[in-house]
Amino acid sequence: MTKPAVLQNVRIIDPSRDLDEVGAIVIVDGKIAAAGAGALNQGLPADAALRDGTGLVAVPGLVDARVHIGEPGGEHRETIASASRAAAAGGVTSMIMMPDTDPVIDDIALVEFVKKTAHDKATVRVYPAGAITKGLAGEEMTEIGLLKEAGAVAFTDGSRSLRDTQVLRRVMTYGREFGAVIACETRDRYLGASGVMNEGLFASWLGLGGIPKEAELIPLERDLRVAGLTHGHYHAAMISVPESVEAINLARQRGAQVTCGISINNLSLNENDIGEYRTFFKLYPPLRGEDDRVAMVQALAKGEIDIIVSSHNPQDVDTKRLPFAEAADGAVGLETMLSAALRLYHSGEVSLMRLIDAMSTRPARIFDLPAGTLQPGAAADICLIDLEHPWIVAKDMLLSRSKNTPFEDARFSGRCVSTYVGGVLVHDLD
Repeated sequence: MTKPAVLQNVRIIDPSRDLDEVGAIVIVDGKIAAAGAGALNQGLPADAALRDGTGLVAVPGLVDARVHIGEPGGEHRETIASASRAAAAGGVTSMIMMPDTDPVIDDIALVEFVKKTAHDKATVRVYPAGAITKGLAGEEMTEIGLLKEAGAVAFTDGSRSLRDTQVLRRVMTYGREFGAVIACETRDRYLGASGVMNEGLFASWLGLGGIPKEAELIPLERDLRVAGLTHGHYHAAMISVPESVEAINLARQRGAQVTCGISINNLSLNENDIGEYRTFFKLYPPLRGEDDRVAMVQALAKGEIDIIVSSHNPQDVDTKRLPFAEAADGAVGLETMLSAALRLYHSGEVSLMRLIDAMSTRPARIFDLPAGTLQPGAAADICLIDLEHPWIVAKDMLLSRSKNTPFEDARFSGRCVSTYVGGVLVHDLD
């Protein structure tokens, strides 16, 4: 049991209760005892540790639904322990770990390994996602029911789309029976196979192969039809173009159970940031044009896009310091997701309530995680934010083992200053 604690004079934003008010948060035995303007009406708990949060915003700990971690098999890129430290620094208290490890998380033993390692070494909550198909080969379906019972909170083949539509139908049908979320990245294997960035004039100028919007849209529309056929819960893991939003809205109108996410990179960067072949900006989905980026921000603000993910995908020097076309996709993002998202708040494009909803409350609801709320009785997973804190991203300050951030030398206003998990302070900027 931890000593009771009280965060006083904080602005509390809790999308789960549509709450935005100045008050206090009372933490007892690792849980929220009260949170709001009237939290101290019953007085202070005996021996409570007091913290004055004047000028700070308290939100439910962030939930990152798409985090790639090297362990097991690629510990030189990232371990569960190092990813958890990076997550805590970014205000992320719960994260869903992708199954594309070595070996793949496609059986109960690997789910148990992740859970035990996280319990022993992680400072935040780590939830494993199970593979949809064995070895991510796209052929033989995994034991979805047993994996879910063991602790897998979602099912995905990571960065691989399912090519076989019949396999997808079976997966969606079984997923429905077990209440499982099937999360897919829509990436056509052939269309734009030689592409390395967004198809368009800028790619032509750079002499690089392009990836058209249709490489995302065509497999997405197929998946949405299968979701409607099976009545399972389909989650489009990362979309990047407004045409995908339109397709998802149409599927919802037809009655399909569909949710979707977007990488913070596609909300805050565009193809021009690639500049002179800067490989830290080689991502998937690729950075799109500015018009697409603006349209996706608007869709997020309206709630048509459900959640924001960091798409944390650590890569080492050997895979990034190569010619652009040969470099691996991916960037680290756990530590910068919040600050990059706050750019949208400072610009007036997205409300703070909607941003926190997209990074905490709604992902917790979609994947049925005990997180995303500050209501009494919930675990005291809290992120304290200074909305005006100025800082510059430097690689040597990142806690991730890999340093491939597209935000190197970026200037941010706003940062997580403290993170609590179960009432325990796991990160403090001071």
